[in-house]
Amino acid sequence: MQNQIPVKRKELPRSCYISCRFFPESKSPTVLRYPKVWEMGFLDLLVVALMPVLKVLLVTAVGLFLRIEKINLLGPEAANYLNKIVFYLFSPALLVSNLAQTITYKSLVTLWFMPLNVLLTCLVGSSLGWILIKITKTPRHLRGAVIGCCSAGNLGNLLLIVIPALCEESNNPFSNISTCSTNAKAYASLSMAIGSICTWSYTYPLVRAYAITTREQSSIQSSEAASEPSSDSCTEQLLTPSYSQGSGKIKLPHTNLQERRKIPLIEKMVRCLEKVLVPSAIGAMVGLIIGVISPLRNVLIGNNAPLRVLGGSAALIGQAEIPVITLIMGANLLQGLKRSEMNVTAILGVIAVRNVCLPLLGIGVVKAADYFGMVGSDSLYRFVLMFQYAVPPAINVGTMAQLFQSGQGETSIILFWTYALASISLTLWSTLFMSLVS
Repeated sequence: MQNQIPVKRKELPRSCYISCRFFPESKSPTVLRYPKVWEMGFLDLLVVALMPVLKVLLVTAVGLFLRIEKINLLGPEAANYLNKIVFYLFSPALLVSNLAQTITYKSLVTLWFMPLNVLLTCLVGSSLGWILIKITKTPRHLRGAVIGCCSAGNLGNLLLIVIPALCEESNNPFSNISTCSTNAKAYASLSMAIGSICTWSYTYPLVRAYAITTREQSSIQSSEAASEPSSDSCTEQLLTPSYSQGSGKIKLPHTNLQERRKIPLIEKMVRCLEKVLVPSAIGAMVGLIIGVISPLRNVLIGNNAPLRVLGGSAALIGQAEIPVITLIMGANLLQGLKRSEMNVTAILGVIAVRNVCLPLLGIGVVKAADYFGMVGSDSLYRFVLMFQYAVPPAINVGTMAQLFQSGQGETSIILFWTYALASISLTLWSTLFMSLVS
């Protein structure tokens, strides 16, 4: 059209497109600005968001294949032992290595809002999960799986893949590639650490509470221990499970109420700490200590560190966590496909909580925090805070179900469908988040 004046690309700011038009009424140029995120295009964002989720689904399919009767390399007993290795070794090693390499005292002070943000996702998610099990009347032994999937999000693995991938795009809406990639790894590592602490210190006791209560009711229906509160623990439902050799089944302690009341207060506090300080939480704390304290960091981390072999060994061990827990999820999925007591409404409810309710809440929380100046000016940081609300459930929820031998198949079904739909939901939410922070 003759009234349009072309504008050279090099004259435009890096953060927007500008289209100049003459309107016949005013004969003056009007500048229209569009967020630069639209430069990437929907297909580009789709590929970026789809790749990590597709990898998870493919590895899940391999785990399912290894579980079929003709192969039977990943049966219930093998999966149980692998889960214990993940719980006690792989997960702590991954947290120690990643945090020690990426987190410093300066970055920890700057990112102080992220722990509060992750805690809020867990609290609101578990509250929505509790409402969901009441509405859908979920069987008691499956309630822990529903609440766990609503509460714990994949705040580590996906962020470590998706956020750096976004930074590698030449037209990303954040900053130059090198700065964006460096910040992305730090944000994702801290998110993984805080998410792991919340998952194993908050979600894990919730899942354990329903699993143990179910076993108590089935094995000792007339016992008063299942109904009366105990004075030696945080709550009666948070009894520490112990595993018998070779069976992997939970043994419940049998002590009368009078004996429990005689336990000293200090010992009660120690038992409560043992329920909270699981190996992953301890690994996260150790990694933060190494990263924050410069002398320790210089000794263990870096090409010239004298004890760098220790840090390298921990990183090598930790790398095994993601594929192992994904294979186990696929193996458990076969059991759930054969026989599942999970209500379809409950599965749809979990999908709605994680893909609709929490992301909308995340937009409101981060926008409010930005208004009060609590999150700084880094657009990538604000994007990560929003992204934490939109991720699918943590795969470690399947590990918890496997540890307690309760609802493994049903949990795998929930994880499978939430991850299958995540390729679409993450793409849409990522596009919206980037347009809001640009």
